[in-house]
Amino acid sequence: RGMPQIEVTFDIDANGILNVSARDKATGREQKIVIKASSGLSEDEIKRMVDEAEAHAEDDRLFRELVESRNKAEALAHSTEKSLAELGDKVDGAERAAAESALADLREALKGDNRDVIETKAAALSSAAAGIAQKAYEQAQSGAGAADGGPAGNADPGVVDAEFEEVKDDKKQG
Repeated sequence: RGMPQIEVTFDIDANGILNVSARDKATGREQKIVIKASSGLSEDEIKRMVDEAEAHAEDDRLFRELVESRNKAEALAHSTEKSLAELGDKVDGAERAAAESALADLREALKGDNRDVIETKAAALSSAAAGIAQKAYEQAQSGAGAADGGPAGNADPGVVDAEFEEVKDDKKQG
């Protein structure tokens, strides 16, 4: 008589499906069971979700474009405000008024959800800000050119300083 000898095999495949088989060595009887992990969603539910995602793909694309336009416009508005504050009185009154008007129009457009209006107002502000930036750059260049002319004649003191530092280094070593 003795003890029954049963061989049990567990096999898990790549999909997480567990195959269990039990075989009685004495009689040769075998039984198998397959255990699948339930994902919680049926095939019909998955298909419905995919169909809904495809149906809303165009709406999602338009919303993404609106958000991107809105982000670019807000960044442009912020940088323009910062530039106007930094340049202060260096900006011509008419140009400042045009930029501030375009900035106010853009801020008003950002309250809505019309991407075309936002992009149009952003382009108007961009051109107004570009004019201000161009003049500020020209002023900086003309100022830098005058400043460069002065020190260019006095380049020797810079060399003397460098030689003086080398002499200092020699004294430290010696």
